[in-house]
Amino acid sequence: MNTKQIILVSRPKGLPTLDNFNIQDVKLPDLKDGELLLEAMYYSVDPYMRGRMNDSKSYVPPFEIGKPLSGGVTARVIKSKSALFKSEDVITGTLPWQKQMIALEKDLRKIDIKISPASYYLGILGMTGLTAYFGLMHIGKPKAGETVVVSGAAGAVGIVVGQIAKIQGCYVVGIAGTDEKIKMLKEEFGFDDAINYKTTTDMKNAIAEACPKGVDIYYDNVGGDISDAVIGNINFHARIPLCGQISLYNSIEVPMGPRLQPMLLTRSVLMQGFIVGNFQSEFPEGLQQLATWVKEGKLKFTETIEHGFDKLPQALIGLFKGANIGKMIVEA
Repeated sequence: MNTKQIILVSRPKGLPTLDNFNIQDVKLPDLKDGELLLEAMYYSVDPYMRGRMNDSKSYVPPFEIGKPLSGGVTARVIKSKSALFKSEDVITGTLPWQKQMIALEKDLRKIDIKISPASYYLGILGMTGLTAYFGLMHIGKPKAGETVVVSGAAGAVGIVVGQIAKIQGCYVVGIAGTDEKIKMLKEEFGFDDAINYKTTTDMKNAIAEACPKGVDIYYDNVGGDISDAVIGNINFHARIPLCGQISLYNSIEVPMGPRLQPMLLTRSVLMQGFIVGNFQSEFPEGLQQLATWVKEGKLKFTETIEHGFDKLPQALIGLFKGANIGKMIVEA
């Protein structure tokens, strides 16, 4: 059987372009015991993938030149040689950017699309939701009445963080890049306030005005100048879950910023970087709590869905231009 895959043909310098990708035909091998033939339904597109396009050491190996990119995928089982899955089951796993693929049963998890749409298992009921949950609850440790600031607040993780913080009784301020996103955060997702960083000339002062009691928890998705401004308003014994640095991912040179360590030191601030895999043993707890909040209507979600397998590179590039509201998904 032949299928199509999207491969990395060159490593980008700065923002990726379509020239860094190529679509090619590939022949699938015969199915072996313990394997499944899958047809992709939805592909997750995430900022961390940019780091994997570099040839540098990180918490996951880099994508290989001439090989397909990979990420979270939901797929339907077409044919099974596994006792655990049958034809027409819907699964999720980390899989290559291919229309069809063969995967090992041990790498897959069955999902129930009668409970929630298949795409949700890449978002609020998947790694996105778990990242928000563990970063805020286990590192941020929110208490009722505290002030929480979320950068990248209109992104997939940020939207969930803000809502969980509200469930915990916190005052929540989001930072995003368009007036449409600012309105959405306040009117649809219950943020108490939000700041458009693209139209604000003095971010440090704007954060001070939005957070009159200072900042107790800063959930950092972006880094850069925005984080410098938020940390300038940080409270004593504040916590900073360090989730992402999307403003820096395409930098050719590392920009020089303020020296933050003296402020962290003198105000006894905890800043902790993490990846969601650190909490793998606790995934069932997190997924159960997220599913409960979704069922109770306490957690809402939004997606930006691009249609067509060939739109995957374009969708990835779009992340760094603010093209998404909520989770960026590509439907096969």
